[in-house]
Amino acid sequence: MNSRWSHWPWALAFSAALCALVSLLNNDYYLRIAFMMCVYYLCAAGMNVLVGFAGQKSLGQAGLFAAGAYAVALLTTRTDIDPWLALALAAVISGAFGVVLALPSLRVKGPYLAMVTLAFGVVVEKLVSEWTDLFGGAQGIVGIRALTWQGAPLNTQQWVWLGIALSLLTHLLLRNLLSGRFGRALLSLQTDEIASASVGVRVYRGKVLAFVIAATTCGLAGGLVAQQNQYINSDFINFHLSIFILLLVLFGGSGSIYGPLMGAISLTLIEAALSRWPAVQHFVYGALLLFALYVMPGGVAGLIQQWRARRGRPQPPPTAAQPMEMPVKQAEVTGELLAVQGVSKAYGGVKPAQEVSFALQRGHIHALIGPNGAGKSTMINMLTGVVRPDAGSIRLGGRNVVGLPAHAICRLGMGRSFQNLRLFGDLSVLDNVMLGRHARMGNGFWRSLVALRGARREEALARERALQLIDQVGLLAWAHAPAGSLAYGLQRRVELARALATDPSLLLLDEPAAGLNPQETAQLGDLLLRISRSGITILMVEHHMDLVMRISDHVIVLDYGIKIAEGTPLQVQANPRVIEAYLGTDAASLATA
Repeated sequence: MNSRWSHWPWALAFSAALCALVSLLNNDYYLRIAFMMCVYYLCAAGMNVLVGFAGQKSLGQAGLFAAGAYAVALLTTRTDIDPWLALALAAVISGAFGVVLALPSLRVKGPYLAMVTLAFGVVVEKLVSEWTDLFGGAQGIVGIRALTWQGAPLNTQQWVWLGIALSLLTHLLLRNLLSGRFGRALLSLQTDEIASASVGVRVYRGKVLAFVIAATTCGLAGGLVAQQNQYINSDFINFHLSIFILLLVLFGGSGSIYGPLMGAISLTLIEAALSRWPAVQHFVYGALLLFALYVMPGGVAGLIQQWRARRGRPQPPPTAAQPMEMPVKQAEVTGELLAVQGVSKAYGGVKPAQEVSFALQRGHIHALIGPNGAGKSTMINMLTGVVRPDAGSIRLGGRNVVGLPAHAICRLGMGRSFQNLRLFGDLSVLDNVMLGRHARMGNGFWRSLVALRGARREEALARERALQLIDQVGLLAWAHAPAGSLAYGLQRRVELARALATDPSLLLLDEPAAGLNPQETAQLGDLLLRISRSGITILMVEHHMDLVMRISDHVIVLDYGIKIAEGTPLQVQANPRVIEAYLGTDAASLATA
């Protein structure tokens, strides 16, 4: 948090120095280049949120640029509205177009998403070209009223100063947003949407938010160009503009807060140098795009970061892991917490759940066991909202959660881990665990955007709680290491700490001991006992029968989607149907005899 607030004086000083440099320039050509750097930065800064953080590929930014430009043009030529208000409304209108673009786009992924956004850009391009009565077509709209200061239109220097001021404001606001709760949430979306939803992130809302931010900044840039030129036509809106905006992000450094700035500066200079040769210009852009994708995936910002890492001080070797301890948590430990009644699920002829019913008691450790293919992981996924059951009810604390999305079920107090690790591998251990606090943090979008005191306090509390949990699972020495770089057993601990960070009343663990050696399995069992004693109910799917029989209070057995037994570990061990399911008919008959 301190680094966030120590950054703005440096950003302000840098912007002031740029403004002073601009005041020394009298050449309109150079001032025009500086102004376009600001315009392209605005486009790239929002696009970086969409592509670099949320991981949503878009090729329709030219259409959003057009929305802002033509909104300003129509508002200022057909009404008496103040030009400054028209520019603000253009940004809002473009944000609304971002929502329109997001709604159909988010139903598809990967290359299909890019094709949908590309189609949006093409439709807008054709619309402004062919609807001449409204948009003027190739002739365009003339007489757009420019911004004024003290009754006089802005001169070229003042346009550059305005561009620098808007770029500074955009940078500071996006830095506030992306360095905290919402930045972590957006980064989690491009890694694993299911894991993101399991810690309380509203996946669909996050994607729409990214589209709106990208649309708003791009529309603002379009409005600035239209008002500065006092003219706009369809030649401004083409597919090459969308590719150029994407290139700004990829070449500068996707996912870096400084990448858009580096991309805007370098590519604007390249564009100016090649302006006499349009064919060569397009060839160079294509070559740079391929270069950024295959040779320099981190962009210019990534190269600088790698250089700084090589020249930085060597990190001290990690110290020994701290003992795994859980704080005592006062909680109600009696009564029924979860009731599953008649739950069924079928995939064609395969039925992983057939009218399964059971109940979980507060503060107890429950085990869900059965042979491979018994339907255990499907049951966990139905409990957490990843899979919707065909029939039956699932009541958590008396509330039916069937049909609720995964993020809503997490907010109700259900945390989970996964059979196959679903960590956000590129993020640090600390960021992974802080993502678990997402649903418990009270700082909304606007408070985070302007970094109000409440938002800063929420971020500090979440960090403190995450560090406590990391310490309790013995990973404090690796808090700032990428989660994907840790050994498998340590990654299991990270996922457990992330689940605990959601403050669950019910903790679902899908094979938590998978891949652990006997010593690590024993340590895990001791930790789960301490978690249970703190008041958290546990339901674990596990194949390590020694772990199950040692720590479980209650065992539920599934076989081919049917509950065949439940009871204490000793009762389940002696049940003939359980023996038959695990060892075969002959063994069951022998055990019965």
